[in-house]
Amino acid sequence: MDVLYQKGRASAADIQEAIADAPGYSAIRALLRILEEKGHVRHEADGAKYVYLPTGSIEKAKRSAVRHMIDTFFQGNIETAVAALIDGKSKRISSAELDRIAKLIAEAKAARK
Repeated sequence: MDVLYQKGRASAADIQEAIADAPGYSAIRALLRILEEKGHVRHEADGAKYVYLPTGSIEKAKRSAVRHMIDTFFQGNIETAVAALIDGKSKRISSAELDRIAKLIAEAKAARK
């Protein structure tokens, strides 16, 4: 999916070429078929080959992936997931990022009133 979002459209061969240590062509085709069955991609004929396109926006995919991660690893508890990301020992998050997160939280609280 990363390759499709980056390129906008790609054949199975294009996807295989773009992935380091890519699986075989047949495995990529099988994955694309599964993604198409689930509604994540669609294909168009381009001569003798199929070109695949994502069906939704990357923003929608990000939200879905984060929801799935929170449900899977944090039993749906958003607070626990956020706490795991911003624990006091983490050097990966800057003060500016913490300020932006605080602002988002304040905006979410205001929207509930």
